Amino acid sequence: MNHWSPFRHNCGRGQNCHCILWNNEPAAESTMFTEVMLALVVGGVIYILVQKSKRPQLKSEDGWWGEGTPLDREEDVSIRPYTVRTNKEELEDLYRRIDQTRSFPSLEDSQFTYGFNSQYLQNVVSYWRHDFDWRRQVDQLNKYPHYKTNIEGIDVHYVHVRPKNLPEGVTAVPLLMVHGWPGSFYEFYRMIPLLTQPSNPDDIVFEVVCPSIPGYCFSEAPHKKGFDSVCAARVFHKLMKRLGFQQFYAHGGDWGWIVTTNMAQLEPKIIKGLHLNFAPPSKPGLPMVLSIMLGRRFPKMFGFNEHDIQRIYPVVQNLVVESVKESGYMHIQATKPDTVGRGLNDSPVGLAAYILEKFSTWTDHDFRNLDDGGLTRKFSLDDLLTNVMIYWTSGCIISSMRFYKENFSKGLDQPHSKMPVHVPTGFACFPNELMHTPKLWVQQKYRELKTFTPMARGGHFAAMEEPQLMAQDIQNFTKIQEKRKK
Repeated sequence: MNHWSPFRHNCGRGQNCHCILWNNEPAAESTMFTEVMLALVVGGVIYILVQKSKRPQLKSEDGWWGEGTPLDREEDVSIRPYTVRTNKEELEDLYRRIDQTRSFPSLEDSQFTYGFNSQYLQNVVSYWRHDFDWRRQVDQLNKYPHYKTNIEGIDVHYVHVRPKNLPEGVTAVPLLMVHGWPGSFYEFYRMIPLLTQPSNPDDIVFEVVCPSIPGYCFSEAPHKKGFDSVCAARVFHKLMKRLGFQQFYAHGGDWGWIVTTNMAQLEPKIIKGLHLNFAPPSKPGLPMVLSIMLGRRFPKMFGFNEHDIQRIYPVVQNLVVESVKESGYMHIQATKPDTVGRGLNDSPVGLAAYILEKFSTWTDHDFRNLDDGGLTRKFSLDDLLTNVMIYWTSGCIISSMRFYKENFSKGLDQPHSKMPVHVPTGFACFPNELMHTPKLWVQQKYRELKTFTPMARGGHFAAMEEPQLMAQDIQNFTKIQEKRKK
């Protein structure tokens, strides 16, 4: 290729003459092109490294959720033992309210399709009134140590189980486990011994902390508006630091999913690993949209398996109609939680129906077609009523429902919804989960997805329903992160 360039030459016009002449310089061009490309490559690498080092991190300012204004004194960081208690007056009040409940017949052949079946509810209420032993269940709750500590003006309740008789040279791995609604810390009770006292000598031994989200169970309810999942995440970070943990693992389902996700976004270097069993897409992107449009025809292109196809298609029925069927409670709680909450706070039978209906349908949506809602196919009435009694005796149903209002009232475009997670993540995909999330969809949010496990069975309340499966998946994920498993 010909090039023109000004250069000095001997044309007889003197040494300072500059003439434009055609000249062949392939070697010079090649060298210059290489230098430019090298500069672009180096610049690109530097840009990527700089951007990676500047990964967005969720920001959150300290809050005050106690009554009135912040106290003008040093923060109380004491940790106080807590014991779940009951008394004769509490039980007499419960029984009086149960005895005075007004029943109402269900429609013929309606099973659980209109909500909790009234006839079966009578059976549950009869067992609750005459056979359920709350005092014995209180002893069961106290089998693990409970504590309270004040953070940002409110008392935060948590269960803290340290492993016993650790072998010499073995260090326990700290694990935070966060519940959701209408569950509680009690969901994890059958998992705790599997994690703190594993039977396999090659398994990791965990030190487990199960807090109650403020406004739930025995954690004090916030006294001011605005306490959302990010605030809960910040409070739990403060809790773990107060307990002396510099780094730890976190697990969550239901609201626990977003709280622990926010914890990973707030302080990613502190969360060694994040394990989830629920992760609905918070911000659907192009890959998700394309996978919905084309996934049935080209499943391999999007990594879809047979179960993915079954749960997603037909799209209108599975992703729209089913969501509408099971989300009525959410619209109420995200708008006017205090109104319906007052009724539930006064009626133990109403509270039981409202909560236990979720343990039916969210465990397996086909249970809607059973007269008994399939409740005792996966759970015992003692365990189910213990969870209800935690809500009843603590009087937390209204404040627990407000958590929906606080999160949804700020819109669906919050900073954390758009922010990817760059913490090693493990996901347990239970087949009957309320909202199915294929691996591709999980990866859009959790960029360092290390494990994705299709589980053999189980639904939304997986920790309570399938504690062994859940504990084993947490084990497998943590072993990979701790480099104890090839």
